[in-house]
Amino acid sequence: MQALMHWLQPWYPSPGMGAFLLGGAVLYLRGCLRHRTAWWKQFWFWLGWGLLWQALQTQWDYVAEHQFFIHMVQQVVLHDLAPLLVISAWPGPTWRAGMPAHWRKQWLRPVMAFTPVRASIDLMLNPWIAALLFGGLVVLWLVPSVHVGVMLNTPLYQFMNWTMVVDGLMFWWLVLDPRPRGPAHLQPGLRIFLPLLAMVPQMALGAVLALNNSDWYPIYSLCGRAIAGIDALTDQHLGGLIIWIPGSAVNVWAAVMALRNWMRLSERKRPADV
Repeated sequence: MQALMHWLQPWYPSPGMGAFLLGGAVLYLRGCLRHRTAWWKQFWFWLGWGLLWQALQTQWDYVAEHQFFIHMVQQVVLHDLAPLLVISAWPGPTWRAGMPAHWRKQWLRPVMAFTPVRASIDLMLNPWIAALLFGGLVVLWLVPSVHVGVMLNTPLYQFMNWTMVVDGLMFWWLVLDPRPRGPAHLQPGLRIFLPLLAMVPQMALGAVLALNNSDWYPIYSLCGRAIAGIDALTDQHLGGLIIWIPGSAVNVWAAVMALRNWMRLSERKRPADV
């Protein structure tokens, strides 16, 4: 029990991230009590939200900072898998139902109507920019000179995690929008190709890391690896494989989900047989 409690303690306590995770959980729980939400949606939401909490607010963070391939597992969870699980539950209506009416009137609507906020959301939901950000952020944070700075700077490390989570949620919201015309005005059929386009930079970087014989990230050797017996190149090759294969598999899974949404919407438009 003591070992479990130690694991559940955050390596880098982040009041902002803790408030974000707790607030999202409380709003969703309140929404489930007020809004009819299918059990399977609740299951996917809590699984994804739990993975976000586990990756951000436990000792996993420490291991990820001292082992490259664990860091890649963490980033795939934060950027790809956990946001996909959350958005596949389409939690917006449940969150909205969980928010007190006066909060929506006094805070949510004015914030969403605020021009800089509206412009930022529109920018991130532009399909080309969304795909560029989704694939580009993974590459940016793994540029060796940038990555060293991230590993040695706690605020920058936390900022990286914030960008991965927010970008993942926004991107999958665009891809998995069940409505015929979402805020990005992207046809449902075209949403299928966004994950496939966005995964190209991630696949390329993963392949390079998995196949090259140069240690790109000596910072892990200097700081000490968390798992003994794994040399630098093996650690890097494992990390590259994780980005390359599981990371790409999440995108393919999302494309299949977008295809299913497209087929469902097409069925609605099809006239009934006479």
